[in-house]
Amino acid sequence: MIVEIIDKESVVIIKIFPVSIKDLPSFNYLCSQKIDMQDRNFKGHAALFVAYVIFGLNTPVAKSVLAHGEICSAMALTFYRIGGAAVLFWILSLFTKKETVSFRDLLILFGAGFFGIFINQLTFIVGLSHTSPIDASVITTTGPIMTMILAAFFLKEPVTWKKALGVLIGAVGALLLILSGVRTDQHQTTIWGSVLCLLSSLSFAIYLTAFKKIILKYNPVTLMKWMFLFSTICCLPFSWKDVVAVHYAIIPVNIYIRIIYVVALATFLAYLLVPVGQKLLRPTIVSMYNYIQPIVSSVVAVIVGMDRFGLVKGIAAALVFLGVYIVTTSKSYAQLMAEKK
Repeated sequence: MIVEIIDKESVVIIKIFPVSIKDLPSFNYLCSQKIDMQDRNFKGHAALFVAYVIFGLNTPVAKSVLAHGEICSAMALTFYRIGGAAVLFWILSLFTKKETVSFRDLLILFGAGFFGIFINQLTFIVGLSHTSPIDASVITTTGPIMTMILAAFFLKEPVTWKKALGVLIGAVGALLLILSGVRTDQHQTTIWGSVLCLLSSLSFAIYLTAFKKIILKYNPVTLMKWMFLFSTICCLPFSWKDVVAVHYAIIPVNIYIRIIYVVALATFLAYLLVPVGQKLLRPTIVSMYNYIQPIVSSVVAVIVGMDRFGLVKGIAAALVFLGVYIVTTSKSYAQLMAEKK
């Protein structure tokens, strides 16, 4: 018999066929397949870790820009972020392998850009201007829960007890970390701001699950250049007045630097890395990295002297990483189907 190893959504499915002994794969071959899977998983987790560390730093940076509302409004910052990243992705595409995208796939990419970028970024930035960074971080903890439910609907991914437990443990850790520092927050939160932040999490959960197939089909640069182009077109009618009303000559250098961070790192680089994780890992695992953001915010607060690292923060961080580990090791739809055969 011969063992055929199939890589399907980062899961090894083993099929056995009766053949002569001379066709049996060598032990070295099987080991290389296992190592390759481990390497793929490592790359996926590494890409997401870096991306969500950048996202975590983006919340206080973007909030500091929005604090100068008379200089840069939420709508203007949204356009800078989406439009600036679109330009960078199209420039990068000049130096990468060209891929032909069918008209049907362009329509699908329009939908992916609409939910994953336009709605996600617009509602987040505008919502952040009407809520506190802490409340916004609390609301983002709903992302993995929404993704787990939507993955069951769109991708038939099972909602196992183990996966649900991992999501819950991660959420408890994130909330514990966020609420342990609530006394330092001085910003006013409105219901409108909370609703917008919730819509931001929902739209990204839809993107992670409903558009999984198109994400697997093209390379990250091809995906992002079209998605950001379509998102820029969608954003322009809503933000044009704010963009032309900005007095660019009076914007301080430190605000320009923060805007560059939001565009070049928190959008361009982070969105270049996220599809790498999407290709190699399941949607619920990808969404679990939302819980990394409050850890980053806490570390920054400790570094700049705004907070102290104590036992509560240590336990909270441990719960977050434990939740990610449990969800990562939970069984996927492909694994469960393989076990039934």
